[in-house]
Amino acid sequence: MRVAVFGTKPYDRRFLLAANEAFGHQLKFYEPRLDADTVELARGCTAVCVFVNDVVDAHVLGLLAEGGTRLVALRCAGFNNVDLAAAGQLGIEVVRVPAYSPHAVSEFTIGLMLALDRKIPRAWNRVRENNFALDGLIGRNLNGRIAGVVGTGKIGALVARALRLGFGCEVLASDIAEDPELIEAGVVYVDRSELLAASDIVTLHCPLTPDTHHMIDDAAIARARDGLMVVNTSRGALIDTNALIRGLKSRKIGGVALDVYEQEADLFFEDLSSEIIDDDMFQRLLTFPNVLITGHQAFLTEEALSSIAGTTLQSIADAERGLPLANRVDASLVRPG
Repeated sequence: MRVAVFGTKPYDRRFLLAANEAFGHQLKFYEPRLDADTVELARGCTAVCVFVNDVVDAHVLGLLAEGGTRLVALRCAGFNNVDLAAAGQLGIEVVRVPAYSPHAVSEFTIGLMLALDRKIPRAWNRVRENNFALDGLIGRNLNGRIAGVVGTGKIGALVARALRLGFGCEVLASDIAEDPELIEAGVVYVDRSELLAASDIVTLHCPLTPDTHHMIDDAAIARARDGLMVVNTSRGALIDTNALIRGLKSRKIGGVALDVYEQEADLFFEDLSSEIIDDDMFQRLLTFPNVLITGHQAFLTEEALSSIAGTTLQSIADAERGLPLANRVDASLVRPG
């Protein structure tokens, strides 16, 4: 199948080409993201392969359909950037990679918690300047604290299990489906509002839907315990950034670790070190000493990239052969708010 691959970086090309040896697809790599200005590059391609910040709205989907595209393959788990209803009306199938490497993201999540709690980035910067003073580096144990895990799919379940069994946290969880193995391990399921009010640490591992959009807002922060740590390695718009900044300024929030950001599309995955960043919210976040931000890299391991490439290309091959699409997504997966 002829496939236009958008938003590609060197690592995407490397792993997709390696995986494609088993499939023989005609892959055309494009560095720009897919949007209304670049969609013409996909003309004549039966499939497009996109990532989290590509624009796959109704307008772009209409143009894709006109150009002969019949499949959108997301090389990620999230699908909030795709208008699934429009895709269905146009006869365009959408597939994703629902569980490429949950260990990659879960391990990175724990790493963010430890780095933030133990002030590791600040300590590293000091040592580079030959400053070995420990003043201002007092951290806290994870052991014994109450951790709230929102979303206990494959990633969230691993985080919950690590926090409960590895670090000795009391773990609360919230999800529409409870995991009996987590319950057996001592994880307690509660509703989301109770979790947000009772936890010392809240870590987000759920998809972005109308129901979860801005779940961390002014009201949620007001109900939270003083000094709450918020960790997000899922989708940026789960958090209202303005509310987060207000919570940091009031000291209600004691720490924030983000690998995603709701306005990240114009920032992440690009080298902007010589540019002026005019996103005032993002720049404001960077001024807080208790905020740690990484550029959407939680998924970035060799194992995960290999799995993403293999699963994506297998889905494309299945579509080409008219086989059932195991990783198909459609509008029925989006719950109303």
